[in-house]
Amino acid sequence: MQPEKKTDTPMTKLARFIVDKRKAFFLIFIAALIFCGASINKVQVNNDITSYLPPETETRRGLTLMDQEFITLGTANVMVSNVTYDTAAALAGRLERLSGVSEVAFDDTADHYRDSAALFTISFDGEAADPATVEALHRVEEALEGYDVSVSTEVGRDTSASLRQEMTVILLIAAAVIVVVLLFTSKSYMEVPVYLIVFVAAAVLNMGTNFIFGTISFITNSIAVVLQLALAIDYAIIFCHRYMEERDGGLDPREADIAALSKAIVEISSSSLTTISGLVALMLMQLRIGFDMGIVLAKGIVCSMLCVFFLMPGLLMVFQGPIERTRHKNLVPQINFWGKGVVKLRFVVPPIFLVVVIAGAVLSSQCVYVFDTNDADFDNKPDWQLADEKVTATFGKKNTIAMLVPRGDYHKEQLILERVSQLPQVTQVTGLANIPVEEGRMLTDDISPRQFAELAGVDVELARLLFQAYGLSVEEYGAIFQDPDDYAVPLLDIFQFLLEQKDKGVVSLTGDQARQVEDLQAQLDTGLKQLQGENWTRMVFVADAPTEGDETYALLDQIRAIGQDYYDDVVLVGNSTNAFDLASSFSGDNLKISVLTALFVMVILLFTFKSAGLPVLLVLTIQGSIWINFSFPVLTGTNLFFLSYLVVSSIQMGATIDYAIVITNRYLELKTVMEPRQAVVESLSQSFPTILTSGSIMAVAGFLIGGISTDATIGSVGLTLGRGTLTSILLVMTVLPQ
Repeated sequence: MQPEKKTDTPMTKLARFIVDKRKAFFLIFIAALIFCGASINKVQVNNDITSYLPPETETRRGLTLMDQEFITLGTANVMVSNVTYDTAAALAGRLERLSGVSEVAFDDTADHYRDSAALFTISFDGEAADPATVEALHRVEEALEGYDVSVSTEVGRDTSASLRQEMTVILLIAAAVIVVVLLFTSKSYMEVPVYLIVFVAAAVLNMGTNFIFGTISFITNSIAVVLQLALAIDYAIIFCHRYMEERDGGLDPREADIAALSKAIVEISSSSLTTISGLVALMLMQLRIGFDMGIVLAKGIVCSMLCVFFLMPGLLMVFQGPIERTRHKNLVPQINFWGKGVVKLRFVVPPIFLVVVIAGAVLSSQCVYVFDTNDADFDNKPDWQLADEKVTATFGKKNTIAMLVPRGDYHKEQLILERVSQLPQVTQVTGLANIPVEEGRMLTDDISPRQFAELAGVDVELARLLFQAYGLSVEEYGAIFQDPDDYAVPLLDIFQFLLEQKDKGVVSLTGDQARQVEDLQAQLDTGLKQLQGENWTRMVFVADAPTEGDETYALLDQIRAIGQDYYDDVVLVGNSTNAFDLASSFSGDNLKISVLTALFVMVILLFTFKSAGLPVLLVLTIQGSIWINFSFPVLTGTNLFFLSYLVVSSIQMGATIDYAIVITNRYLELKTVMEPRQAVVESLSQSFPTILTSGSIMAVAGFLIGGISTDATIGSVGLTLGRGTLTSILLVMTVLPQ
């Protein structure tokens, strides 16, 4: 044994240690899997893509302020089609009496009734996520049972639950496809259980360790398992194929395991670098969801490698007997005919490829990207989105834009509301300064002690005392205590002061006075909670304008300019500002990811092949497939959700470059023993099983996600990834060898 140990390389010694200590590694993995399995439910999932915007963006700042200072009560636009106006009016009255419903806006204007369709704008007592609000919405739906109803609302919309159901279906179908592919490409039927154990262990390790990040995005949570499987399946296949080759070479199971592992560690580690480099480029996005996806998937790659290096060698030893007994003939056909055809067309295909790549680069640069999922041309839409589109088609777009300004100056707020209401696209404006309290009087109008006494139902002497106390507490009105009848102050401020004194016990109200004040308080509370914060005031505008586009962005500029005429600090919030901020970050992220991914991969290939020419050829091939992939939306006249490009371009370059590396490595090895043309034919034939297995699984995973998921973000990523994988396979199997 001593001479053998002297000739062992460091990698062989490591492989021997892993194989011989396999029982200890089994125990480690069992403990880790139990811990990670129990930790999966600890992972918090974030459904808000805007939370990944940089903190300095207007949308992120505005949403943070709104979360801190305001509540947003649940609302719903409910359209009832094919009804008369009288029937609709009766339904509005019935809905308004339902428990949990605070208001139903309906009238005979075109905003609420047109083409025999009625639109009820319903406000609820609680916030959108409140279970009581969801129950109130269900009561609304029950009250309208039997009518042709379309409900457009955020209330009760649990996208995470539907995503979990969809991804469960996708995983089950993907598992079945993977088993079929592995059975077809394996040399022994009992290889498949080994693969499945390794895949499941790697997935559980990755999911169970996500809790270290606190929260992960719903996109990452939904597709990480499928993408981890698709990205890392090569590693187990490479190792198992090496093991079977060593067994075929006459080594006993233990020595074959050691020899295969010592070779596979180097090969798999180098192969994983290109994939991880693409994910690192994704992590450098300004939009932090790139970091979220990149870090989780990179961790998944590491988990997969650990399982292949430390768990799989022991499993091969455990299953060695069944693996030998279930050997079968090679089911993957030889494709020498393909290689011969490629060689014959070597003077025809490259020029065509060059033209196609140039055309792809030009067309892909014209791809129309959208930044709101509701605007994406995605066929597999959920019911709620179809309802939104039906309401929009009849009554126009209801684009809500909120403006936040420093609290305190009601006159400026009134001027802003008046000017914004005059913009042609704006159909509704709401703010403290235009909330009516009684006919002819708004909530923020100045009011005298006598007028306040009449409105609030309190004694006029009490009103005068109240105004005097208010004047003493507010420096601006310091002279009120001398003669309160000569002064008027905003109704809202004096009423809030009355409530404060009442709560402190300074003012005591009884009987009719107490009831009238309580009625007025109930009337104002809902609006105040939504429109007035501790330091900021919120105004809400509704515009008949699309969520994104030059027209909408110009409207945002107009609204912002009006606000800035009165305030130095104005913040706009809404789906449109969100789309604008995402579009702004996309332009920088797009260039950054494209350049960094190609650069990282080029450097890795440079060290791998020690050649300046080969990396350029390989990267050009995959970059060409990326350009062709993103030409399809232009050719079909559709748009693409922006995140699809950022995610898929990095993954496609990082992962499918492996196919090119496999063929190139085989070619370089074979070229030393045969002439180049024959080496090309043979390298394609030998590489086909690996590329078929890995590529088909990634493509199927992508198309399954795209075909089943009703979330436009996830579905478009899957569809684009599946199409990109097929394009990469086609190019590396045809153009690259030529």
